[in-house]
Order: sequence, then C-alpha cells, then structure tokens
Amino acid sequence: MSIRITMPQMGESVVEGTIERWQVRPGDFVDKDQTVCEITTDKVDAEIPAPESGVVRELLRQEGETVEVGAAIAVLEPAAREAGQALPPAIAPAPLPQETRVESGRASPLARRLAAERGVDLAEVQAGGGRVTKQDLIDHLAASEAGSDRRAPAERPAAGAVPATLGDFLSRMKLPAYALREGDKQVPFSPIRRRIAEHMVVSKIVSPHVGTVAEIDLGKVHLLRQQHRAGFERQRGFKLTFLPFVLQATARALREFPRMNASVVGQTIVERNRIHLGVAVETERGLLVPVVRDADRLSLAGLAESVNDLARRAREREITADELAGGSFTISNPGRRGNLYGFAVINQPQVGILRVGGLRKRPVVVERDGEDLIAIRPMMHLALSYDHRVIDGATGNGFLHRVGELLEQGDFDL
Repeated sequence: MSIRITMPQMGESVVEGTIERWQVRPGDFVDKDQTVCEITTDKVDAEIPAPESGVVRELLRQEGETVEVGAAIAVLEPAAREAGQALPPAIAPAPLPQETRVESGRASPLARRLAAERGVDLAEVQAGGGRVTKQDLIDHLAASEAGSDRRAPAERPAAGAVPATLGDFLSRMKLPAYALREGDKQVPFSPIRRRIAEHMVVSKIVSPHVGTVAEIDLGKVHLLRQQHRAGFERQRGFKLTFLPFVLQATARALREFPRMNASVVGQTIVERNRIHLGVAVETERGLLVPVVRDADRLSLAGLAESVNDLARRAREREITADELAGGSFTISNPGRRGNLYGFAVINQPQVGILRVGGLRKRPVVVERDGEDLIAIRPMMHLALSYDHRVIDGATGNGFLHRVGELLEQGDFDL
C-alpha cells in the first residue's frame, strides 16, 4: 500500500513550509530515513526523511512551492531493495496552473501583499530568483508604468500626486540598478537569508523606529564576574559572560515597563503577561533568534545556561522551530568584536530590541566623598530601538534608564 509523505509540523507556530530542493526523482529507490527533500520555513531549514524504504512513485509538489503543514508532497511505494530490481516508470510531478504555482509557492509574503494592494496578477511577474520578491514586483510595475507613459496626457496620473496606499508608494520607488562587471561574485540568497531580508524590510515599513542610547558603568558587574568566573566555568563547563547580567536586568525592567513587552494586534496594544527574551545568535546560515522562556523567573546561572545551550544548538542546526518563536522582546549581542553601539531592527511583532555595545575601559569622572575624580572604569553602551506607534519617548527612555540602573547597582546572585 502506498504511503503519502506530508509536510511535517516543524513547530506550533509554523503553518507551512517551502520545498527548496528535491533530492529524489520518481522511480528512485530510497532507504528508510534517507532524505527525500529539503524544506524551509520562516523559522528553520529541515530535511524530510523517507518514512519507509521503497520506490518514489510520484512527486506532488514543485520546488519553490509553499505547502501547508499536513499536505501530501510525494507518494512512496514501500518495497525492499533487491538486486536487479526493476523500478516502475517515473511519474513526473503533476504540473500546476501557472497562477497557483507563482502565487502560492514562488511569491514572498511581502510580494503577495503588495500585489494584492496594486491589483497585480503574480502570474505575469517574472521571478529573478526562486520566487517572486518585492523587488521583482516593483520592477514589473515600473515596466508597466513606463509603457503607460505612452497614454494621452489626460489619462496619466498627475505629476507629484500623493500615493494613496503604501503599495502605491513602494511601487513608485525607483531603485538604482547595478550592472555586473568582470570579477564580481554573485551569491544567491539562501532560504534563511531571504526570509531575514523580507522580515527586516517589513519591520522597517511597519514600525517607525526610534533609537536611544545609554552609557553604563559595569564596574560592579565586572568585579562580580571576576570573583566567580573561574568557579562558574569549572562547575558548569562554559564561560560566564556579561550577557546573562544584561538579560536579567532587562527582564526585571520589563516587569516595571510592561508596554515594552507588548505587540500590536489590529487596533489594540497587547501587553504580554510572560517575558520571553529572544537572543540574536549569528550562525553560518544567518541570524537566528532563539527564545529564553520566562526569563524573569530564571536565576542568573539559569539564564546563562539557557543562552549557552540555545546558542550552541542554533549554530549546530539542532534548534527547533518552537524555540525560535514566541519572543516578546529581543536582545542583540555582537560579542567581543562589537563596536561602541548600534541600532538593531525590531523583531516583529515585538515593539523593542536592545543592542549591547562593546565593553571598553576608559577614563571617566566619578564622585567620591563629595569630590570629582578621574577613574578607569569598564564602560558599555546600550542602544534601544523602539516602535513609536506604541512607545513614547518617556517610556522608552525610562525603560533603558532602568536597565542601566540595575546593571550599575550590580545586585545579582550567583
């Protein structure tokens, strides 16, 4: 009896996946657990294994097509491998209607949204890569507008007319094109990089970003870390960094400023009850943001262990989709090679992100016994980006000030 291979559930928050590459063809024999295809979701990349040994009878979906969780993607005929086994004739994947193939599988979410706003049939848009992107759609619209300039003057839009929608505005953007030159290297977007790019563009469009910076004296935290770092590493097997201190201070401050731990849902602001901190991790595939659940309930050591475990598994491709979903606030830490400070892009649907700057020892003015003195102190900058739809300056500045205050007080238990 034939077996249908389906799009797996890669996490509670994942509802669809895109087939990036088939590794088998109709008529191929596959062993149990052999990779059948590679898929990507908005959270992770994954491989789908064969549930049993057998012959691939039919591929039901095309490369580049986005498929709902649970939907069939291939048909497998269970069979044992035998010497000289004659394989059944190959069955090609059933061709999909052009409109379905383009709109469902070969169009990014941003392109589909913009196409709906502009009334564009995505089947008419030529994809520059694996699927139609926002830029492909803008190029298509630009070409269409260029053709429309041949219309009579009375039929043309008035010069300088105000765009009626966001889609109108985006479609009128004229982006400079670069012509390839000898020696240039073209690197195609990976699935993860493409989704990161789309997410960043959407975030900058949706959220009016405002930034504010605080300079923090980490003297007390630095001393506390120096006192415990050797014993901590012996006991737990990894180094104690400054990041867990920032995480705990942030979690405490979010309890005092619940508006920073919020999301916009329709015409309402939802202040989340639980604090789930996303921590940006650089991997060979791009930036991933695993989530520390209920960060305000963890000890400093517990936060350190959670971050170390999540970061390691993210880099080793062992992270799950659910561990990358559900964050309520994000912290970006560039590590020891970080610069003075920088403003990160908000991780939607959150309303704030805190970027940790590099730690530098430098001379500063301190007050001792009523006198101003110059001392060498370990200083660090924290840069907060917040969504001005939801967060006013008083709230954003107050939250960042409180995070800095908690770090300078150095009241942490190890």
